[in-house]
Parts: sequence; C-alpha cells; structure tokens
Amino acid sequence: MAVKLNTCQEAAIFEDEREGKIREVGNQAVWSLSSCKPGFGVEQLRDEDFDTYWQSDGPQPHLVNVQFRRKTIIQDICLYTNYKADESYTPNRISIRAGNNFHDLVELEQVELIEPVGWVRIPLKDSNDKHIRTFMIQLAVLSNHQNGRDTHIRRIKVRSPVMDTSIHPAPKFTSSEMMQYAYFK
Repeated sequence: MAVKLNTCQEAAIFEDEREGKIREVGNQAVWSLSSCKPGFGVEQLRDEDFDTYWQSDGPQPHLVNVQFRRKTIIQDICLYTNYKADESYTPNRISIRAGNNFHDLVELEQVELIEPVGWVRIPLKDSNDKHIRTFMIQLAVLSNHQNGRDTHIRRIKVRSPVMDTSIHPAPKFTSSEMMQYAYFK
C-alpha cells in the first residue's frame, strides 16, 4: 500500500541542511535515466533551476538510477514537482528501491503524491527503522496524474546524515564568553 505524501514548506525540509545535520550526497553518485527527451535529462534534473526538468520519453515505469561508489547512508530523498505547471506529466505513484546493483533492488517505499506543488520529502528506513546503507537507489515513476504517459520531475536531492566521526566531540558552548575556547589557534 502506498503512503500518501503532501508537499512541505522548503524552509521546513532544508532546516536540518542549514544546521549542518544533513547533507546532499547526490553529487557523489552516477545518475542515469530510463529515457529522456533531448535537452531534458540528468543535467536539468540536478540543476538549481525550477524552470528546468527531466522529461521521460518512453513506456512506464520511468526510472532514475543513483549509483554510489561506496556504500552510503541515506536518510531521505526530496523531489520537487509542480502539478500546476505540469498537470498530467506530474508523478502520482512512485516506488523507491535500494540495493547493491540493478539485480538485487528491493522496494523500500511506495508513495502516492496528490497534485504536488513544491518539495516532497520521502524518508528512507530499513526493516530495523534505521537509515539505509546502499550502493544504489532507484526511483520508479509507476503512474502520473490524469493517466499521463511521460513524466516531469524538476529536482531530486538525495540526503545523508552528517556523522560526527571525532573520538572526543568538542563541547558545544552557548555563551559568548566561552565561544572563544571553541576553536584551536
């Protein structure tokens, strides 16, 4: 059964990113698509311009493949769609799959989007309710609104939690008097 998701305010979705608790890791991956119209491919999907988008060009399901060079912890996927501009090109049902490669992908989540305009956050957890560790993520557009054939997705972000790898974490000072001791010179 698909989980129904609504769009979120951009400020709410990216607050953790601004605070340094989470980071976008899509730039560390190799991206590929099942199909695209010329000039509407990965470059447009990953740029910062919401007026550009990926447009598929073929039969469903439409696939976005994200392959990492090393096993990567993934917290969530955020995608930006615009039902008002794209109508029948807007994804309605999406499957998120993960695995080591194309041959062992397992569905983690299936979501239903209801006329989304803006960012949609899809949290990813394994069967133990922990963030997933994977070499590959596949986003599959299973259907579009109004039974549309091809799809538009304007932006996708793949995000990972920032891990504190220090042996002894530095104390967090709150007063301005103590902030002077927060850094080595």
